[in-house]
Amino acid sequence: MTKVITTGNFKGGVGKTTNAVMIAYTLAKQDNQVLLVDLDPQANASDLLFTTMALVFQNIERKTRRINPDGRAITEEYWAIRGTETPIYDVTEFKAIVSNDLEKAIIKFMPNLDFIPSDEDLQGLEKYLYTNFDTDYEQDHFFNNLLEPIKSNYDYIVMDVPPQLNKFTDSALVASDYVIVVLQTQERSLSGAEKFVEHLLQIQNDYELGLDLLGVLPVLFQNGADIDLDVLNDARKSFGDANMFKTEIKQMARLKRFDRTGITDNPHDIHDKRVHALYEKLCAEALNRMHLIQEVNHD
Repeated sequence: MTKVITTGNFKGGVGKTTNAVMIAYTLAKQDNQVLLVDLDPQANASDLLFTTMALVFQNIERKTRRINPDGRAITEEYWAIRGTETPIYDVTEFKAIVSNDLEKAIIKFMPNLDFIPSDEDLQGLEKYLYTNFDTDYEQDHFFNNLLEPIKSNYDYIVMDVPPQLNKFTDSALVASDYVIVVLQTQERSLSGAEKFVEHLLQIQNDYELGLDLLGVLPVLFQNGADIDLDVLNDARKSFGDANMFKTEIKQMARLKRFDRTGITDNPHDIHDKRVHALYEKLCAEALNRMHLIQEVNHD
């Protein structure tokens, strides 16, 4: 059964998008069918994936062709949709939403990982919802209804949302089974995380959703400095120790570099290996948390 996961925080710049992308990427590498949905008009998740397609996969293709001219490079199907530095696709996410067919906006990123990229016209979604639907319930459930026909194609769907309370966030929460709240260890991020959890509980109650907090994911600001420890202690008091991920995302120069270079995954590069090993650990903990939540819900 498909599991839908949203990453969130009402404070921007806390690593929410990076973690959404890396979780989707890692789950796909583990032979799961995964869809990443960028529901943020800023399109940061889309930019990261398109950068990877443009820089990393292109380099893989060049190396592959030098070794085996007749071999099919991983990027052949991707470059069919990219003719320049600007991503080319026929139907934007917003156009697919308006036409009631999300499948039109799906792009193949790599084996096992598809994504629905955001574009600037997605800013029109809220106006579209307010214009065409009378109630909050109809507005907030519309995207979930569009997601239903394609859910069965995937084991996991991961969604990235803006760091604000709006229809993008509510649409994602209604469609989700689990939420990962990303907490960078600074005070404003903690406040944003607390407000996000409050809203999660409110919308869960309003619509009687089967929505669970998968956990609060610490993203260290200074890799174990006093500020990290202080905020983590406050977070444990606020959310409860059981709701805190044990895996912590440390400040890593290679992870930061992905925004510029794309996601590199060289098994012979120690820095790449450390990043991907960390996210394998995180995904293992996330799946274990899902299992425990399912057991509790079935009791």
